[in-house]
Amino acid sequence: MSFKQDLFAHFGRIGQAVSSGKRLEMLEFLAQGERSVEALATVAGLPMANASHHLQQLRRAGLVTSRKEGLKVYYRLSGDDVVELMASLRAVGERHLAEVERLVDTYLTAKDRLEPLSRAQLLERLRGGTVTVLDVRPAEEYWAGHLPGAVNLPPSEIEKRLATLDPAQEFVAYCRGPYCVLAFEAVELLRSRGFNARRLEDGYPEWRAAGLPVAGSASEPGAAWGAGIGKSTSD
Repeated sequence: MSFKQDLFAHFGRIGQAVSSGKRLEMLEFLAQGERSVEALATVAGLPMANASHHLQQLRRAGLVTSRKEGLKVYYRLSGDDVVELMASLRAVGERHLAEVERLVDTYLTAKDRLEPLSRAQLLERLRGGTVTVLDVRPAEEYWAGHLPGAVNLPPSEIEKRLATLDPAQEFVAYCRGPYCVLAFEAVELLRSRGFNARRLEDGYPEWRAAGLPVAGSASEPGAAWGAGIGKSTSD
């Protein structure tokens, strides 16, 4: 086998690893933070044995790493470049697969046809102090890492907290990534209640992969609701 054939064969291992839609979904979950095999199996809706098999495939391709703690095995992405790989796959799919465009338009764009905010636009609004950033992911993902100053508010909690929201503020919601339906649901609900709400163009993993500041860890106490945005990055 020639050098080039050998090299492409190794690259092909990555292609094989991401050839499964379920493995891509698991990568998206891992992009939010480290998870145990049991936790991944639960969120991905897989039996433990199947989840473990998929994770081993991803590990052999160098896309994830693992560590053992007691009887549990934890997995995480091997680097932010894996997030960039997933973004490239999305971009190619959107450009060249009509089915992707149809699905996105039917299930997501139909909920919100307003252009989402870019990361640069959100940073500018944060400096102006007139925006409240909402992380609409589950609490455990929020505490694994989030945008500085972001308030954790899943769509299921919005109705309960409407009275605490400042109608003079613009609200920007983000989630796991550009296809995460939770951000669309949050924006749709807020707008139906008269609030000015937009989506971020992508999610927490892409923000972090771009080298922008993040906050949070699993050991942190709960966030204080209504904390100022852009005033501190120590939360």
